[in-house]
Amino acid sequence: MKFTHLLGIGAAVLSVAACTTNPMTGRKSFQIGSLNSEITTSSLQQYKQTLTESKVVTGSQATSVKNVGNKIKNAAEKYYASIGRSADLAGYQWEFNLIQDNQVNAWCMPGGKVAVYTGILPITKDETGLAVVMGHEVSHALAGHGNERISQAMVAQYGGQILGGAISNSQWASVFQKAYPIGSQVALLKYGRTQESEADKMGLNLMAIAGYDPRQAIPFWTRMAASSSGSQQPEFLSTHPNSDTRISDIQKDLPKALEYYKAAGGKI
Repeated sequence: MKFTHLLGIGAAVLSVAACTTNPMTGRKSFQIGSLNSEITTSSLQQYKQTLTESKVVTGSQATSVKNVGNKIKNAAEKYYASIGRSADLAGYQWEFNLIQDNQVNAWCMPGGKVAVYTGILPITKDETGLAVVMGHEVSHALAGHGNERISQAMVAQYGGQILGGAISNSQWASVFQKAYPIGSQVALLKYGRTQESEADKMGLNLMAIAGYDPRQAIPFWTRMAASSSGSQQPEFLSTHPNSDTRISDIQKDLPKALEYYKAAGGKI
Protein backbone atom coordinates (compact mmCIF):
# COMPACT_ATOMS: atom_id res chain seq x y z
CA MET A 1 0.00 0.00 0.00
CA LYS A 2 1.39 3.42 -0.95
CA PHE A 3 2.45 5.84 1.81
CA THR A 4 0.14 8.55 0.46
CA HIS A 5 -2.78 6.16 0.78
CA LEU A 6 -1.78 5.28 4.35
CA LEU A 7 -1.52 8.96 5.20
CA GLY A 8 -4.94 9.54 3.70
CA ILE A 9 -6.43 6.79 5.86
CA GLY A 10 -4.68 8.22 8.92
CA ALA A 11 -5.96 11.70 8.18
CA ALA A 12 -9.49 10.32 7.80
CA VAL A 13 -9.24 8.57 11.17
CA LEU A 14 -7.91 11.76 12.76
CA SER A 15 -10.73 13.76 11.18
CA VAL A 16 -13.38 11.44 12.63
CA ALA A 17 -11.71 11.50 16.05
CA ALA A 18 -11.52 15.29 15.98
CA CYS A 19 -15.02 15.97 14.65
CA THR A 20 -16.80 18.56 16.83
CA THR A 21 -20.49 19.44 16.65
CA ASN A 22 -21.61 22.94 17.59
CA PRO A 23 -24.51 22.51 20.05
CA MET A 24 -26.23 25.72 18.95
CA THR A 25 -25.97 25.41 15.16
CA GLY A 26 -25.36 21.70 14.58
CA ARG A 27 -22.41 22.41 12.28
CA LYS A 28 -19.63 19.82 12.39
CA SER A 29 -16.00 20.96 12.25
CA PHE A 30 -12.52 19.51 12.46
CA GLN A 31 -10.85 20.40 15.75
CA ILE A 32 -7.97 18.53 17.37
CA GLY A 33 -9.18 18.39 20.95
CA SER A 34 -5.72 17.73 22.39
CA LEU A 35 -4.63 21.16 21.16
CA ASN A 36 -7.09 23.01 23.40
CA SER A 37 -4.60 23.51 26.23
CA GLU A 38 -1.87 24.78 23.90
CA ILE A 39 -4.30 27.11 22.14
CA THR A 40 -5.51 28.57 25.44
CA THR A 41 -2.00 29.02 26.84
CA SER A 42 -0.74 30.76 23.72
CA SER A 43 -3.86 32.92 23.56
CA LEU A 44 -3.40 34.14 27.12
CA GLN A 45 0.20 35.07 26.38
CA GLN A 46 -0.70 36.93 23.20
CA TYR A 47 -3.59 38.79 24.83
CA LYS A 48 -1.39 39.91 27.70
CA GLN A 49 1.22 41.14 25.21
CA THR A 50 -1.43 43.06 23.27
CA LEU A 51 -2.69 44.82 26.40
CA THR A 52 0.88 45.72 27.35
CA GLU A 53 1.59 47.25 23.96
CA SER A 54 -1.76 49.05 23.64
CA LYS A 55 -3.56 51.86 25.42
CA VAL A 56 -6.29 50.19 27.46
CA VAL A 57 -9.20 52.58 27.97
CA THR A 58 -10.92 53.10 31.31
CA GLY A 59 -14.05 55.06 32.17
CA SER A 60 -17.68 54.78 31.16
CA GLN A 61 -17.10 53.38 27.66
CA ALA A 62 -14.86 50.65 29.01
CA THR A 63 -17.44 49.90 31.68
CA SER A 64 -20.08 49.44 28.98
CA VAL A 65 -17.82 47.01 27.12
CA LYS A 66 -17.28 44.96 30.28
CA ASN A 67 -20.98 45.03 31.21
CA VAL A 68 -22.14 43.90 27.79
CA GLY A 69 -19.38 41.30 27.58
CA ASN A 70 -20.36 39.80 30.92
CA LYS A 71 -24.04 39.71 29.96
CA ILE A 72 -23.16 37.84 26.75
CA LYS A 73 -20.91 35.49 28.73
CA ASN A 74 -23.73 34.85 31.22
CA ALA A 75 -26.11 34.20 28.34
CA ALA A 76 -23.73 31.58 26.96
CA GLU A 77 -23.46 29.92 30.35
CA LYS A 78 -27.26 29.91 30.65
CA TYR A 79 -27.70 28.33 27.23
CA TYR A 80 -25.03 25.66 27.74
CA ALA A 81 -26.49 24.83 31.16
CA SER A 82 -29.95 24.44 29.60
CA ILE A 83 -28.67 21.71 27.27
CA GLY A 84 -26.51 20.00 29.88
CA ARG A 85 -23.23 21.17 28.35
CA SER A 86 -21.86 23.47 31.06
CA ALA A 87 -18.65 21.44 31.15
CA ASP A 88 -17.88 22.70 27.62
CA LEU A 89 -17.17 26.15 29.09
CA ALA A 90 -14.85 25.03 31.87
CA GLY A 91 -11.65 26.17 30.13
CA TYR A 92 -12.76 29.70 29.23
CA GLN A 93 -11.20 32.67 31.04
CA TRP A 94 -13.35 35.60 29.97
CA GLU A 95 -11.99 39.13 29.92
CA PHE A 96 -13.28 42.21 28.11
CA ASN A 97 -11.16 45.29 27.39
CA LEU A 98 -11.55 48.47 25.35
CA ILE A 99 -8.42 49.52 23.42
CA GLN A 100 -7.73 53.00 22.08
CA ASP A 101 -7.38 52.43 18.35
CA ASN A 102 -9.10 53.99 15.35
CA GLN A 103 -9.49 50.64 13.60
CA VAL A 104 -13.09 49.55 13.18
CA ASN A 105 -12.51 46.20 14.80
CA ALA A 106 -13.06 43.83 17.71
CA TRP A 107 -11.84 40.29 18.34
CA CYS A 108 -11.95 37.36 20.74
CA MET A 109 -9.04 35.01 21.31
CA PRO A 110 -9.61 31.29 21.85
CA GLY A 111 -10.28 30.90 25.55
CA GLY A 112 -12.39 34.04 25.89
CA LYS A 113 -10.10 37.07 25.84
CA VAL A 114 -11.93 39.91 24.08
CA ALA A 115 -10.76 43.29 22.80
CA VAL A 116 -12.95 46.05 21.37
CA TYR A 117 -11.39 49.03 19.57
CA THR A 118 -12.69 52.53 20.13
CA GLY A 119 -12.95 52.89 16.35
CA ILE A 120 -16.01 50.67 16.27
CA LEU A 121 -17.95 52.56 18.96
CA PRO A 122 -19.42 55.22 16.63
CA ILE A 123 -21.00 52.34 14.71
CA THR A 124 -22.24 50.36 17.70
CA LYS A 125 -23.74 53.61 19.11
CA ASP A 126 -25.16 51.99 22.26
CA GLU A 127 -25.02 48.85 24.37
CA THR A 128 -27.34 46.96 22.03
CA GLY A 129 -24.97 47.64 19.15
CA LEU A 130 -22.12 46.51 21.37
CA ALA A 131 -24.07 43.33 22.10
CA VAL A 132 -24.15 42.53 18.38
CA VAL A 133 -20.36 42.81 18.23
CA MET A 134 -19.68 41.03 21.52
CA GLY A 135 -22.13 38.25 20.75
CA HIS A 136 -20.42 37.69 17.41
CA GLU A 137 -16.91 37.67 18.84
CA VAL A 138 -17.73 35.50 21.86
CA SER A 139 -19.35 33.06 19.44
CA HIS A 140 -16.05 32.63 17.58
CA ALA A 141 -14.52 31.38 20.82
CA LEU A 142 -17.48 29.21 21.80
CA ALA A 143 -17.56 27.56 18.37
CA GLY A 144 -13.81 26.85 18.53
CA HIS A 145 -13.18 28.65 15.26
CA GLY A 146 -9.58 29.36 16.24
CA ASN A 147 -9.05 25.69 17.06
CA GLU A 148 -10.64 24.74 13.75
CA ARG A 149 -8.43 27.00 11.64
CA ILE A 150 -5.27 26.10 13.54
CA SER A 151 -6.09 22.38 13.40
CA GLN A 152 -6.40 22.63 9.64
CA ALA A 153 -3.05 24.42 9.45
CA MET A 154 -1.39 21.84 11.69
CA VAL A 155 -2.55 18.93 9.54
CA ALA A 156 -1.57 20.73 6.32
CA GLN A 157 1.93 21.44 7.63
CA TYR A 158 2.69 18.41 9.79
CA GLY A 159 0.11 15.74 8.77
CA GLY A 160 1.78 12.45 9.64
CA GLN A 161 3.66 13.86 12.61
CA ILE A 162 0.37 14.75 14.29
CA LEU A 163 -0.82 11.17 13.87
CA GLY A 164 2.35 10.01 15.60
CA GLY A 165 2.17 12.63 18.33
CA ALA A 166 5.58 13.98 17.31
CA ILE A 167 4.82 17.71 17.16
CA SER A 168 7.29 19.77 19.18
CA ASN A 169 6.45 22.89 21.19
CA SER A 170 8.41 25.03 18.74
CA GLN A 171 6.47 23.65 15.77
CA TRP A 172 3.19 24.28 17.56
CA ALA A 173 4.28 27.81 18.50
CA SER A 174 5.22 28.52 14.89
CA VAL A 175 1.74 27.62 13.62
CA PHE A 176 0.04 29.66 16.32
CA GLN A 177 2.21 32.72 15.67
CA LYS A 178 1.36 32.62 11.98
CA ALA A 179 -2.32 32.38 12.79
CA TYR A 180 -2.31 35.06 15.49
CA PRO A 181 0.55 37.50 14.84
CA ILE A 182 -0.68 39.86 17.55
CA GLY A 183 1.37 42.77 18.77
CA SER A 184 1.26 46.51 18.52
CA GLN A 185 -0.08 46.10 14.99
CA VAL A 186 -2.90 43.60 15.36
CA ALA A 187 -3.46 41.23 12.46
CA LEU A 188 -5.72 38.41 13.55
CA LEU A 189 -6.45 35.04 12.08
CA LYS A 190 -8.83 35.28 9.16
CA TYR A 191 -11.96 33.25 9.61
CA GLY A 192 -13.79 31.78 6.65
CA ARG A 193 -17.23 32.97 5.62
CA THR A 194 -18.88 29.83 6.98
CA GLN A 195 -17.39 30.56 10.38
CA GLU A 196 -18.37 34.22 10.20
CA SER A 197 -21.94 33.32 9.34
CA GLU A 198 -22.04 30.84 12.19
CA ALA A 199 -20.80 33.51 14.60
CA ASP A 200 -23.55 35.83 13.33
CA LYS A 201 -26.22 33.24 14.06
CA MET A 202 -24.87 32.31 17.49
CA GLY A 203 -24.30 35.95 18.40
CA LEU A 204 -27.88 36.81 17.50
CA ASN A 205 -29.13 34.14 19.90
CA LEU A 206 -26.73 35.10 22.67
CA MET A 207 -27.64 38.78 22.60
CA ALA A 208 -31.31 37.80 22.72
CA ILE A 209 -30.78 35.50 25.70
CA ALA A 210 -28.91 38.38 27.36
CA GLY A 211 -31.99 40.58 26.93
CA TYR A 212 -30.87 42.67 23.94
CA ASP A 213 -33.27 43.08 21.01
CA PRO A 214 -31.82 40.92 18.20
CA ARG A 215 -33.69 42.97 15.59
CA GLN A 216 -31.14 45.72 16.21
CA ALA A 217 -28.49 43.57 14.53
CA ILE A 218 -29.86 44.64 11.14
CA PRO A 219 -29.36 48.41 11.60
CA PHE A 220 -25.93 47.73 13.13
CA TRP A 221 -24.72 45.74 10.13
CA THR A 222 -26.28 48.33 7.82
CA ARG A 223 -24.23 51.04 9.56
CA MET A 224 -21.14 48.83 9.38
CA ALA A 225 -21.57 48.34 5.64
CA ALA A 226 -22.09 52.08 5.14
CA SER A 227 -18.87 52.82 7.03
CA SER A 228 -16.86 51.08 4.31
CA SER A 229 -18.50 52.95 1.44
CA GLY A 230 -15.84 54.69 -0.62
CA SER A 231 -13.03 53.73 1.74
CA GLN A 232 -10.92 50.78 2.78
CA GLN A 233 -13.02 47.97 4.15
CA PRO A 234 -12.90 47.74 7.96
CA GLU A 235 -10.89 44.79 9.30
CA PHE A 236 -14.08 43.66 11.02
CA LEU A 237 -15.62 42.97 7.60
CA SER A 238 -12.57 41.53 5.85
CA THR A 239 -13.80 37.95 5.50
CA HIS A 240 -17.47 38.44 6.28
CA PRO A 241 -20.34 37.73 3.88
CA ASN A 242 -21.49 40.76 1.89
CA SER A 243 -23.99 42.94 3.72
CA ASP A 244 -27.03 41.85 1.67
CA THR A 245 -26.30 38.17 2.34
CA ARG A 246 -25.65 38.81 6.00
CA ILE A 247 -28.87 40.76 6.54
CA SER A 248 -30.87 38.14 4.63
CA ASP A 249 -29.41 35.40 6.84
CA ILE A 250 -30.12 37.41 9.99
CA GLN A 251 -33.73 37.87 8.93
CA LYS A 252 -34.03 34.09 8.55
CA ASP A 253 -32.53 33.54 12.00
CA LEU A 254 -34.54 36.24 13.78
CA PRO A 255 -37.65 34.16 14.63
CA LYS A 256 -35.63 31.79 16.83
CA ALA A 257 -33.66 34.65 18.37
CA LEU A 258 -36.89 36.48 19.13
CA GLU A 259 -38.10 33.43 21.04
CA TYR A 260 -35.04 33.73 23.26
CA TYR A 261 -35.60 37.49 23.59
CA LYS A 262 -39.22 37.03 24.62
CA ALA A 263 -38.19 34.38 27.17
CA ALA A 264 -35.69 36.89 28.56
CA GLY A 265 -38.50 39.40 29.10
CA GLY A 266 -38.10 41.38 25.89
CA LYS A 267 -41.07 42.98 24.15
CA ILE A 268 -41.90 41.61 20.70
